[in-house]
Amino acid sequence: MSATTPAKRTTPARIEAMKGTRPIVALTAYTTPMARLLDPHCDLLLVGDSLGMVLYGLPTTVGVTMEMMIAHGQAVMRGVSHACVIVDLPFGSYQASKEQAFTSAARIMKETGCDGVKLEGGAEMAETVAFLTARGIPVFGHVGLMPQLVNTNGGYRALGRSDREADKIRADAAAIGKAGAFAIVIEGTVEPLAREITASLSIPTIGIGASPACDGQVLVSDDMLGLFSDFKPRFVKHFANLAPLISEAASAYAEDVKSRSFPGPEHTFLPKS
Repeated sequence: MSATTPAKRTTPARIEAMKGTRPIVALTAYTTPMARLLDPHCDLLLVGDSLGMVLYGLPTTVGVTMEMMIAHGQAVMRGVSHACVIVDLPFGSYQASKEQAFTSAARIMKETGCDGVKLEGGAEMAETVAFLTARGIPVFGHVGLMPQLVNTNGGYRALGRSDREADKIRADAAAIGKAGAFAIVIEGTVEPLAREITASLSIPTIGIGASPACDGQVLVSDDMLGLFSDFKPRFVKHFANLAPLISEAASAYAEDVKSRSFPGPEHTFLPKS
């Protein structure tokens, strides 16, 4: 009888220990094929609730369900052998109480095999973060612009320009760090403030629309690959421009089908002689 030793993947503890070493590379992933392509290059893959907008065409992340997050978390886990995988807790699955948060987080970790969960929120979620981490759930925090609160925060906009906003984001980051999160996303926050928070925390900050001084960066993979052409946020850089290539390929396929040049003899099966 023999046992197979699973490959060692990057853990939340390893991500936390990368503070002050080299920048942490993170991207979103929602499917097995994409996870396989991104895994060798990333320290962390985030199964973000952004999948609601990217894959399902929802107007915000608010409509994302636990079932959606679990299904895509399972898909990503089938494609990784190196990166730390974190799954977002969707809106409504953790805000009611710390006990609700534990039930949701434990379910996601059990059913996907992921390495931890991410939740949005600042000082008001610190008790929940402490409750989860004390019970074996690694937590990735998220402060600044919080997409799940888009309906109460006045839409998608950079935060921290006013003293009041800046003070709140500072306090939120400090509270989540003190509560035991292994890292924190800082999203849509003015650069000097994100830089200041990064310097003040003992855990890594992962920026998206924040600062190059953050301990790492994350982007939605579909944005990074140029799969959307209608709108490009200021903080996004297209490292490829795949949208027109896909459109051109579909057009060429359609023409070949209409002209009956595809499939050709080389694409069909002959009876056995």
